[in-house]
Amino acid sequence: MKFVIAPDKFKGSLTGFEFCDAVAEGVAKVFPEAEIMKKPLADGGDGTIEVVQHYTEGEKVQLTASDPLFRPIDTFYVYSKSMQIAFIEMAEISGLKLLQTSERNCMHTTSLGVGELINDALSKGVKEIILGIGGSATNDGGIGMAHALGFRFLDAEGNELSPVGSSLAKIHHISTSKVNPLLKEVEFKVACDVSNPLYGRNGAALIYGSQKGASSEEIEFLDQGLKNFAKVIQSEFNLDVQNIPGAGAAGGMGAGTSVFLNAALVSGINLIKQITEFDQALDNADWIITGEGQIDRQTLSGKTISGVLASAKVKNIPVAALCGSVQLTEQDQQEFGLAYVASITKGVSSLEEAMAKSYDNLVFAAYNFTKLLKVRK
Repeated sequence: MKFVIAPDKFKGSLTGFEFCDAVAEGVAKVFPEAEIMKKPLADGGDGTIEVVQHYTEGEKVQLTASDPLFRPIDTFYVYSKSMQIAFIEMAEISGLKLLQTSERNCMHTTSLGVGELINDALSKGVKEIILGIGGSATNDGGIGMAHALGFRFLDAEGNELSPVGSSLAKIHHISTSKVNPLLKEVEFKVACDVSNPLYGRNGAALIYGSQKGASSEEIEFLDQGLKNFAKVIQSEFNLDVQNIPGAGAAGGMGAGTSVFLNAALVSGINLIKQITEFDQALDNADWIITGEGQIDRQTLSGKTISGVLASAKVKNIPVAALCGSVQLTEQDQQEFGLAYVASITKGVSSLEEAMAKSYDNLVFAAYNFTKLLKVRK
C-alpha cells in the first residue's frame, strides 16, 4: 500500500514534519512494507516558511528590520540560491505575535519591515518573491512595505506621511520617483486565502480591525482611510483595487501588493502544492492521511485540508483526517468528501495535557486507523 501523509501543523503542539513522523510510525506498525511519502503542507499562514525552506532547500537569511512599531528586531526570510526564490512571511516581521496585547493598535502599526526584507532579497538577485501575509498586525494598506521600497505618500500640502494605518485618510498623492528599480525584474506571488474587499462591511478594517486592537471609532476611521486610499490609487494608477478579491487581506496588504509589486494574489495552499509537487506525489496512492489541530467548516474553506481534498478528488483517492479536535457533523464530512475523521485525544484531559501528548496520541490514532484498513482487507 502507498500512504501519502499531508498535514498542516498542530498549532502550538506539532509541526507538520512531526505529524508526518508520528503517522508514519503508526502506519508502519500495521503495514511495515508500505510505501510512505511524507508531504507536510501549509496554507500561507504561520509556519509556511519552514515548509517552503524544506522543499526549496533554501537557507534562512538573518537580518535586522523594523517590527510593527518601527523597532529594530532580528528576523529572517528564506532564500533559495539555486531556484532564485525568496519566501517572506509577514508574521515574522509585521505580525501580531510580535506585540504585547497592550501594544496592539493597527492605527499605528506598519508593514515597513516587509519592504525592508524585500529590498534585501532584491539585492541578492532573486527572480521570484513569495509573500505569506497571514497573521499581520497592520491595517496600513501595504504603504509601510511600499515606503521601504521607495514609494512616498503625501498629504494635500505635499507633506510626507508616516506609513501607518491612521495616515490612509490623509493620502492625496503617491510619489514614485524613488522606487527601487529592481522591482520590475521580479515576479511576486502573494499567498492569500481570503476574498475580502479593501473597505466596507466585509473589508479589512471592519472584519479584522478589532482583533488588531482598534476601537469601534478607530475601525470606522480606518475604513474611511482605506476608501480614500482606493480612490487615490484609482486616480494615479488607474486600478480599481476594491474589486480585487483579497484586496482586504492582511489589513489591505492584498491591495498594496497588487499595486506596488504588481503581485498575483493566489491561494496559499495551491501555491504550496505547486512548490511541493504534491499532485505528482499522489500517483498510485491508496490513502492520503492529513490533519491539523482543529477541523471545522472554516478549515474546509481555503485551508490546507481543503487543498488536499481537492487534489484527492481529482485522482479518486480516499482521505483520512486525524485532528486534535473535530467540530464537523456527519453532513459536513460527507459534503467535503472525507472518508475518515477522528480526534486523536485520549481520555479526559486539559488542553495543555492533550497538546503535550499529541505525538504519542497521533501514533496511536494512525495505528488504529491502519489496523482497521487491514481488517477490512
